[in-house]
Formats: sequence, structure tokens, C-alpha cells
Amino acid sequence: MNQEVIVVGGGVIGLLSAYRMAEAGKSVLLLESGNVGSEASWAGGGIVSPLYPWRYSPAVTALAHWSQDFYPQLGERLLSETGVDPEVHVTGLYWLDLHDEAEALSWAERYSRPLHAVPMEAVRKAVPSLGEGYGRAVYMEGVANIRNPRLLQALRAALARLSNVTVVEHCPVESFLQDGSRVVGVRTAQGDMRAEQVVVAAGAWSAQLLATLGLQIPVKPMKGQMILFKCAEDFLPSMVLAKRRYAIPRRDGHILVGSTLENVGFDKKPTEDALESLRATAIELLPALADAQVVKHWAGLRPGSPDGVPYIGQVCGFDGLWLNCGHFRNGLVLAPASCQLLADLMLGREPIVDPAPYAPTGRIV
Repeated sequence: MNQEVIVVGGGVIGLLSAYRMAEAGKSVLLLESGNVGSEASWAGGGIVSPLYPWRYSPAVTALAHWSQDFYPQLGERLLSETGVDPEVHVTGLYWLDLHDEAEALSWAERYSRPLHAVPMEAVRKAVPSLGEGYGRAVYMEGVANIRNPRLLQALRAALARLSNVTVVEHCPVESFLQDGSRVVGVRTAQGDMRAEQVVVAAGAWSAQLLATLGLQIPVKPMKGQMILFKCAEDFLPSMVLAKRRYAIPRRDGHILVGSTLENVGFDKKPTEDALESLRATAIELLPALADAQVVKHWAGLRPGSPDGVPYIGQVCGFDGLWLNCGHFRNGLVLAPASCQLLADLMLGREPIVDPAPYAPTGRIV
């Protein structure tokens, strides 16, 4: 099977990378070891912002801002093309009792972001379900969340409509095919598949795959657990975040509460300890959840990387091999910009942001 581009990985980064290359006219083969969209992209909360945006480097900020501005039109386009609504839900976000509130406000002024301190009386009026005991708040208007399982459904449906895209599930990639220093395809459980360019977008599994070429990339799985409640549609009008935990309202009244951060390798089994901890957090934030049933409890594996700066670009010394991985906690946030930047680089176009901070060169060995 010969294609112009093979994309390894069927999460949001892989799907959107394939979509961007296909719309540029390239023939694309997307390979996924399991079911498309069933790993970290499905498991995340879908806040279209880093949890604490002022704590990240300018490299992450540049991708986040571009993606935040782009998400509404991406949602509308996917709904129009597929009939599946990713539900870009603009609610704003309250941070409570920040220890670095001054830094947050300084960052907002520097980047002209609509984040400002608000009196607690105003917060309680806006979010009547909020618990007691919080003394300070900052709020950023315009922050959205996206219903990530539906975003994945929409992207899968959009690719299915394109004649120049083939998606193959349950097809683990075992290693790469090489012609000298050039990567010319992949070896899979279903046989060898060749392409002019190969993109690794395999999330937490990217390091294992690149190790077959003798490359060491500091991307590792970081487990995160979440719980889901069902409430009235108007129960929580805005997202709220306190003590590194958050509550996210969906349009239909589902409330996500997350998340843990666990360095336990590729174990993604939900645990009772995490369930109890997340439920306690939920009740502290929103006391009425004490009477609500936990509808679902799950875990996913984030692709942890140093400082959360993803690897986007061609791998030096391996012509034809490209990376779009290592997004850590911000894969959904950064996906539109990351995949646009990758496509710009692969197609020789003017990149949307300076690509230097994300380049694999000098960052992997």
C-alpha cells in the first residue's frame, strides 16, 4: 500500500493532522493500534485553555492562543460537513484562591487576555452552586470547552467523506521502513506500508515507536482519572478550578470533574482511591453533587513531556519522518495550531507561528 503520507496514531492530533494534509490534496493513510479516538483524546476534559496558562512557556502560549481563536470555526465547519456537533461551549472559567494570582494578572495584561480579579460575591451570584470557603477569584471570559468524544466523532466522519484518506484501525505499527537514512514507511501487524512521509502522532506511545530507530524522546504516559455526573442543564453555568481540580459543564447538564496526575506507566485502570478523591473534590467545589450519582469513572494516559512543549517537525537525520507528539495535558487545547503548523512545515508553507521551539532537532537523541 503506497500513500503520500502515513499518520501513526488516531487521537485528535493524528486525526487533525490527517485532515489538514488531506485537504491540501495529499493521499493519507492513518493507522491506529486500537479504535480511533479511544485513548487520551477521548479521556480528557476538553477545556480549550491550559489549566494555568500563565505557568507555561511562550511556545505553549502561542499554540494555545491560535487554537482558542480557531476552535469556534473548526466546530462549525465539522458540524456543517458531518452533522456531528463537537459542542464548542463558551462558559468562561473561574480560578479560586490562586497562590500566584499576581502572576496570572500580569500575564493577562502582557498577552491582552480577558482575565481579571472578581469579588467573591459576584462569583457566588454567577455560580450559585459553588461551595463555601473560597476567598478570592479570577475569571477569564470567552474560555470554551469542547465535547471531545464528539470532536473525535466529527473528525472521523470528516475523514470518511474524503476519497484521499484511508483509516485502518487495530493496526499496530511495529517499526519503520528505511532506505538508507530515509524513512519510507512502516512495518505493521498487517504488513509493510509505504509512504513519502511518515508522521508519528502516537501520544504516550510515541517514545516506544521512535526507540525502534534508536531515538530517545522524553515522552512518557501520565495517567489521569476523571468522573462524570449528570445534573440539571443550568446547574453549573461556568467552569471552575480550585486546588488543581476542575469542574466542566456540558450543555446537557453533564459535569466532568478531574483530574489526577499519576506516573504509573501504561496502567490506565481506574482506582477506588482516585474515585473517592475526585468525588470529595467535586463535593467541596459543588456541594449539591453529594446527592448526585457518578455516571462514569475512567482513566487516560497523557503524553507527558518536559514543560509540555510538543515535538512538531521533521526529525534530523531521518528524512521523511515527522513528529506531532508530546502535548502532555494540552493535546486538545493545542491540536488545531499543532496540526496547522505541521501541515505548513510539511507543505513548505509560511508557518502560523515560529516553528523553532517545537523542532525535534536538539531535543531528542
